[in-house]
Formats: sequence, structure tokens, C-alpha cells
Amino acid sequence: MKSADVRYGLAIAVAAAAGAALLTACGGDSGSKPLSLSGLTETADGIPDAGQDTCPLPYDIAKAAKAAGLNGEAGPGRAKAADGPAVATGEGGKRTKPDSPFGRNPGALVTCVFHIGEEDVEVHTVATGKPLALSPVTPVVQRYAAVEVGPLGNYMHQATSTKPGGAPVTTVNGNASSVHLELDGDGDAYLLVGIGAPETGSPARDGQRTTALAKALAGQLP
Repeated sequence: MKSADVRYGLAIAVAAAAGAALLTACGGDSGSKPLSLSGLTETADGIPDAGQDTCPLPYDIAKAAKAAGLNGEAGPGRAKAADGPAVATGEGGKRTKPDSPFGRNPGALVTCVFHIGEEDVEVHTVATGKPLALSPVTPVVQRYAAVEVGPLGNYMHQATSTKPGGAPVTTVNGNASSVHLELDGDGDAYLLVGIGAPETGSPARDGQRTTALAKALAGQLP
């Protein structure tokens, strides 16, 4: 083979490798896999303890925001980068402690942080081997719903009574909405979306748009 041919072959190989790496970094490969308990656990386990600066799940926040009628530039990370933490964090899986919710019902949680305009959006994707996968994120629901134990229990009962693939269930103040997800294989899974930070004085949202955002994000999962 002539040296020019060798150089050309090497260039093609390098380009192909770079393209494959780019697809992997953007979630091009994982985006085609149906959501499963083992898959989400593997994803959570792959996130460093300190978190990472990309969401490993195939969520397109800009597309979802447009579908929900939410205005403002949308992208990864909090509206104010200094507010932290990382874009994505993982819980459960290999990090499970015996006295934790995942110690009693093995599973995993992947949390991705986005922003729409000046508001932060938290997207929690959780799956467990047994029912009531929403339980590990109960404190998150309470934080966004800004309610006491009684009303919180009513919301959790309503949300966990829905069938997989059903309509989102939104808190009374409109700041959070959950969707019971369909899993590939056994297990139970939910998507929980929270907008703003009610505990710091953020006003209640239009629940219809929060519902629409949760529905749009859930629809992006294969």
C-alpha cells in the first residue's frame, strides 16, 4: 500500500472513532435503549460521586419546554452556575446503604438539573425492584409541594395509584409533577419534575404547564 493510501486509511479510522465517541458522549447510543431497572442502575453507578456535567439520560429540555409553553432559554445546569451542584448525580445502586430507601427496595435514582429562563428544573428518574418507586424521592416532593405530612400523603397516594404510562400527577401548588413510567422488564419507575424553589419564596407555578413539561420529558424516554 502506498504511503498516501495508508494516511487516507488512518484518517478514515480516526474520523470513525471520533464520530462514535461523539455519539456516545451525546447519549446517542443509550437513547435507543428502553428504560429498565438494570439500565438505570448501571447509569447511576457510572456517575462519579461528585456528579458530572452532562445528563446521561436522553432528555431534551429545550424541546420539552417548547412543548409545555415555557418561555426562556433552556439548557443543562442551574440558571446560575455558581448555585451548583453538578448537572447529574446518581443514588442507589452501588452507593446503597442498608438503612436507606434503596436498602429496603433496591433500585437507583438519576437526577439531572436544567434551567428554563431564570428558573431551575430538577428531573428525577427513579426505579426500584418492588412497587412504590416514588418513595425514595418523597422529600423532594415535599420540598416542591411545600405541604405538611397529611397533604403530602394524599399526593403520594394519588401519584402511586396511577398506572404506568398514565397521565402526570401534579402538586396543588403546581411546582412538581410525577409520571408513572413503563419499564422494560420487572420493576417500578417514576419521573418527578420540580420547577423553581418554593421553599425560598418562589411563587407557585401554573400547574398545567408543569404537567405538560413532565409529560413531554417522559415522552422522550424510549
